[in-house]
Amino acid sequence: MTPTLAPAAHPLNVHATDRAAGVLLGAACGDALGVPYEFARRLGAEERPAMIGGGLGPYKPGEYSDDTQMHVCIAAVASTGTDLTSPTALDQIARNFHRWRDGGATDIGNQTSSVLRAAKTHKTGTPAQAMTAEADAYTARTRFSAGNGSLMRTGVVALAYLDDVDGMVRAATMISSLTHSDPECIEACILWCSGIRVAVLEGIFDGVRDGIALLPEDRQEIWHARLDEAEANPPHHWDRNGYVVTALQAAWSAITRTPVPELAPERGSFPAQHFQLATEAAVRAGNDTDTVAAIAGALLGARWGVSAIPLAWQQAVNGWPTMSGPDLVRLAVLTARKGMDDGDGWPSAPRVKIPGYAGKGYVARHPADPGVLLGNLPMTEFAGAPPVDAVVSLCRVGQGPIFSHADVEHVRVWLVDKEGENPNLHYALDQAARQILRLRKEGKRVFVHCVAGRSRTPAVAAAYSTLLGTDPRTALTEVWAALDKHWTLLAHPQLHNAVYELAGQPPNPPKPRPRRRFFRKRT
Repeated sequence: MTPTLAPAAHPLNVHATDRAAGVLLGAACGDALGVPYEFARRLGAEERPAMIGGGLGPYKPGEYSDDTQMHVCIAAVASTGTDLTSPTALDQIARNFHRWRDGGATDIGNQTSSVLRAAKTHKTGTPAQAMTAEADAYTARTRFSAGNGSLMRTGVVALAYLDDVDGMVRAATMISSLTHSDPECIEACILWCSGIRVAVLEGIFDGVRDGIALLPEDRQEIWHARLDEAEANPPHHWDRNGYVVTALQAAWSAITRTPVPELAPERGSFPAQHFQLATEAAVRAGNDTDTVAAIAGALLGARWGVSAIPLAWQQAVNGWPTMSGPDLVRLAVLTARKGMDDGDGWPSAPRVKIPGYAGKGYVARHPADPGVLLGNLPMTEFAGAPPVDAVVSLCRVGQGPIFSHADVEHVRVWLVDKEGENPNLHYALDQAARQILRLRKEGKRVFVHCVAGRSRTPAVAAAYSTLLGTDPRTALTEVWAALDKHWTLLAHPQLHNAVYELAGQPPNPPKPRPRRRFFRKRT
């Protein structure tokens, strides 16, 4: 009998939502990072991969391949909240695979291609039944039927069953079996789904090992040995990682053998960088680079969250059908929330409305850089020609375009204005400030905002000032003066103190004095 692990009573607190949001985007980033190097010369230890495109596609910079394309086919169904093991859901996933193969596949594995092609002409049964039957036939007649093509797309399956381990096992089995019914493929998907589920709920990697208890008893020792082997060898130890076992081992090796950086903000060292470093290590495995990195990226995203994914990667990633980073986050969060938006309409609403907040729009110039404007969420409703070229949003804004459909670059930063709700606070704050610096170096005028513009906005504005050479106390004092009454940062000591810590100084709260406004004439 398959063991049952305890379900989670309330799976999606703020931290778990951050981590759930990182699963699909993490997989896509790994995929896009690995695309240029697939079946090419293996990168050396000192070479850093980049999302430069090319590869077998050839792909645009940041474009993901079939790994994420098939993942999206599943996520489109999972995000509705339906039970993925139902005949209706499996049929829709099968139809999505056919639609993708016929009109969207930029690349396709040999095993997947053979099964989908045969299923298209299968005479009996529903789409899912036909596909599963052809996958079984492929497994029966082919010696090498344990490819990595179902493991690469399994992350979102775990998100659909955060509160139901048995359901997760059934879904992983059935969805893998649509194209890869070899027992080793199914077992690998169960292990990785277990890893992703536990990572989202608890923020640890233990779920992969724990998931071995979900496999048949006579298979458990084999998988323990395989994980031991992965932890003892570098990712490139396995020459042929198109095999599902070696693909999993290479991904697990990249994750477990990459050290987690210490938190030393003043030196630019953050634990969250483990996401980037381990994903890059997965690409250095060589051979099927996009798939190994996509597999690793899903679990890394589940452990560290979307707030740990480099903003440059989030900005770059794109792919079939017309997906960008926010689209992938939306699919993942909806899946984890059983197809339901939260009370603010997030993540689906074109524009998130914050209940209880009726502030008027305001804007102020950054004290150290007049090319940067600081403000609040209502200002994003501005109509007409926008006064800026880029917007950095430090809060949820919805799926619609910013600034009333104006063509401006939009950077979304996962930053929460509640104490204890930012597991990657220093990293997120540093990333946001550096994005402003990057945009300004490109000559773009930038608008930075959160909901009220009183806590996250001044913190990021001050962190940006320190990058320009201003000491943190002066930076915070100048931003406080520029924002006038729009300031509640001292009520968020972790956010406030992080500005100092990033600059390598101990926190030193400013003591602002009341301002005598009658000396100033407003215009």
